[in-house]
Amino acid sequence: MSDITLNIDGREVKAKEGMTVLEAAKSADIHIPTLCHNEMLEPYGGCRLCTVEAETRGRTKLVAACLFPVEADLIVRTRSETVDKIRKLILEFLLAHAPDSEKMKELAKEYGADKDRFPKSSSFCILCGLCVRYCAEVKQKNVIAFVDHGAKREINFIPELAAQECWDCKECFPLCPTSYLQAAYHLTHALAFPTLKLETAAKA
Repeated sequence: MSDITLNIDGREVKAKEGMTVLEAAKSADIHIPTLCHNEMLEPYGGCRLCTVEAETRGRTKLVAACLFPVEADLIVRTRSETVDKIRKLILEFLLAHAPDSEKMKELAKEYGADKDRFPKSSSFCILCGLCVRYCAEVKQKNVIAFVDHGAKREINFIPELAAQECWDCKECFPLCPTSYLQAAYHLTHALAFPTLKLETAAKA
């Protein structure tokens, strides 16, 4: 792969063809916040917290750094008034789901996000998909999955598989940016009430 030179926050950065903006920034020790990204997993672009401004040929657009590929002469701004406003709004929305997440509280402080802007949700899950993707891509067990769509979307363990695989694994728990104890709750509920879970999924 050939080298590509791009500009990130006023700095010339060397990157390899095929790299994403997030990977290029990280190689240059330029921080871009993420919640749904993990180097072990395929890029997902779910949380959009890594939104940056990308300028090519004089045209600027907002992109997810974890998905957007580098290209020659690309100009990237990881912090701007627009980018910071977007990240603040995203954090305020996600904090309605997980106000006690230490990672999100740190980010909220950095971006001035108000954890009380949106009504609190009964769900702790921010749908980053880390647990789902880790189980599918790394463990190749597919024990946990997304259920339903839109506002009703959630994650659920598949009881029959969880009973066989999860007690000796639990590797997905620490990946959760909200609290791995909450993931443990989902697992316990699925194992303790498998019939209820199956009925709920069938009605969805």
